[in-house]
Amino acid sequence: MKHIDYFKNFLENTVNLSKFKLQLLSERVDSIYDLLKDDEELGPLIKTKIPQGSWPQKTIINPQNGKPFDADFMVQMVEDPDWADDLKKYGDAIYKVLHKTSPYKDMPHGRKCRCVYITYANNAMHVDVVPFVVRADGKQWIINRDANDWERTDTDGFTTWMKTRDAIAGRHLREVIRIMKFLRDHKNSFTGTKSILLTTLLGEQVEDWRKISDAGYYADLPTALLHIVSDLDVWLQARPIKPVIMDPSGSGTSFDHRWTQETYTYFRGRIHAHAAEIKDAYDETDFDDSVKKWQDLFGDGFKAPKSSTSSGKYSTVGTGAGAAGAASVNLSGRAG
Repeated sequence: MKHIDYFKNFLENTVNLSKFKLQLLSERVDSIYDLLKDDEELGPLIKTKIPQGSWPQKTIINPQNGKPFDADFMVQMVEDPDWADDLKKYGDAIYKVLHKTSPYKDMPHGRKCRCVYITYANNAMHVDVVPFVVRADGKQWIINRDANDWERTDTDGFTTWMKTRDAIAGRHLREVIRIMKFLRDHKNSFTGTKSILLTTLLGEQVEDWRKISDAGYYADLPTALLHIVSDLDVWLQARPIKPVIMDPSGSGTSFDHRWTQETYTYFRGRIHAHAAEIKDAYDETDFDDSVKKWQDLFGDGFKAPKSSTSSGKYSTVGTGAGAAGAASVNLSGRAG
C-alpha cells in the first residue's frame, strides 16, 4: 500500500529541514557574504554568490541529532593573474576576513580542499564558502587547494538538470532523494556515499520514455520511490565494478574521486536490499502489515498525520503496482 498521507507527514515532520532553519541558513549566508563584500581589500575581488548543492536543489534534510545541517555557497571572485602560481590565495583571502572579524573569529572555522568552513554554536549549522572564478573561457572553475589546480564546475547547470528530471518525475524526484538521504544518514545505510553521487544516480534513472507504457510511473511519491530505486537497483546490479559517474551538467568533471570500489560495492548491496524492502511494503495489501513494513524501513516517523481525518484504514492509500496511476476508492468519504 502507498499510504500517501503517511509519506506526506513523514516528509514534513521527520525528513525535511524546517522552514525556520532554511530561513536561518539564508540569513547567515547573506551575513557572511555581506561581510566579505564589504571588506576593503577583498570586496573589489568579489562579484556575486551562488547557492550550491542540496540547498538550491531542495534536497537538504534534517540532520541526525547532535550533527549540524550544512550548506554550501559559492563566491565568484575576479581572477587575479598574480595568484596563478598559488591558487590557495583565493581561499586564504576569504579565510583572512573571517579569521579577523567577530563573531566568526571566535567560532570554529578553517580551510579545506575546496572551501572555507564555519561551524555555528552547539554544532547546529555548518557553512562552506567555495571560491570560484569565471575564467577567460567563460566557464566556472573552483580551486583544489591540495593540488593547487583548477577544477571545472557548473553549479547552475547541475541545478537546471535536477529541475528537469524532477519535472519528468512529477515533482517527486527531490522527495525521493530526500528520503534516500534520510535512510543513509538516520538509518546508517550506505554510509560513505556522497550526496552528489546519490543525487546524480537517482536522477539519471528518471526518463520520459518510462511513462510511455505506464503514464502513472511517477504518479505519486511512493510509486516514484518504488520505480526510481528499483530502476537504480537494476542499473547497479549490471555493474559490479565501480562505474565512472560524470557530472550530468556537462561540465566534463567526473565524480570518480568521491568514492572507492569498496564504498560502491556496499552502496550497490544496500540499494538492492532497499529496493526489495520498498517493493514488499508497497505491494503489501494488509493495511497494518504494510505500515509496519514501511516503518521497519523508515522508523517511527513514518506515521499518520495527527490532524488528518484520513489516516484510518479506509483512507486513500492505494495498493500495489496496479494502483500506481489509478484513483482509489475512498470508503470513508474523506480526502486521502
